[in-house]
Amino acid sequence: MHTKMKLTDALVKNFRVAKVFRENKDRINSIDFSANGETLISSSDDDSIVIYDCQNGTPKRTLNSKKYGVDLINYTHATNTAIHSSTKVDDTIRYLSLHDNKYIRYFQGHTKKVVTLHMSPIDDTFLSGSLDKSMRLWDLRSPNCQGLMHLPGRPVAAFDPEGLIFAAGINSESLKLYDLRSFDKGPFTTFKLQQDKDCDWTGLKFSPDGKLILVSTNGQVIRLIDAFQGTSLQTFMGHANHKGIALEASFSPDSQFVFTGSTDGKIHCWNTDTGAKVAILNGDHTGPVQCIQFNPKYMMLSTACSNMAFWLPQVDE
Repeated sequence: MHTKMKLTDALVKNFRVAKVFRENKDRINSIDFSANGETLISSSDDDSIVIYDCQNGTPKRTLNSKKYGVDLINYTHATNTAIHSSTKVDDTIRYLSLHDNKYIRYFQGHTKKVVTLHMSPIDDTFLSGSLDKSMRLWDLRSPNCQGLMHLPGRPVAAFDPEGLIFAAGINSESLKLYDLRSFDKGPFTTFKLQQDKDCDWTGLKFSPDGKLILVSTNGQVIRLIDAFQGTSLQTFMGHANHKGIALEASFSPDSQFVFTGSTDGKIHCWNTDTGAKVAILNGDHTGPVQCIQFNPKYMMLSTACSNMAFWLPQVDE
């Protein structure tokens, strides 16, 4: 595992699948790296949670959530606990001890499917958004909702890397930025963006340096926005998405590249600075690549359909 290498266009082009895991029977719906980059957790439509060892490239263990289902899995700051949304029974968010596969706490309040769930990068706060047109702020230590925002539509949301503000994308046309300490006063700024006619926003991420906001959609377009001005910097296109699927897009840790999957199983990568497509990588994924994230500490990319693939750069010895 290379940690010291600098990511360049040439290096991105050299990424190859180093390992494929077939632990799941159904699509992997979300993935999350631990902050130290040593493990990766995934949730799947087959109701299982798989934890992978990134250094050895092996599956570590599998947990099942047959009763409630599992989606939107997030590590908390302790790598032996996670939060996830439910796909069955109700729309409760669950706080799970991975160590003994027991639930520590339930967070109840949403009345429809939870579509966005994010852990704060700095503390025990987390954010959830639902098709019930609300966003809620929670603290792992209490089952009670710490804050509630009613919105005019379906939300996508994310914390900035400092954990001081969060952004909410509303109705696929406006971005609202909230200060965490005074979010009840409403957003401190709103950016209105041109609405995409044939797709909806399905994901929102700040770049690791905090300067950019990435908006992913269930269509054939990904938008890169200036986090301070709200101006549209790049529009990334050319990846296949013919099925209206929410495809994840992610930054590299240096904020220089954006990666996304496609419905034809290929991986597309763009340079955030120039907007140029850097590479189209073929990982022989059998289905749409809905999950894609770059390891925060190691030179490694993870992509998932119903199979999980670990990518490493091929370096000429």
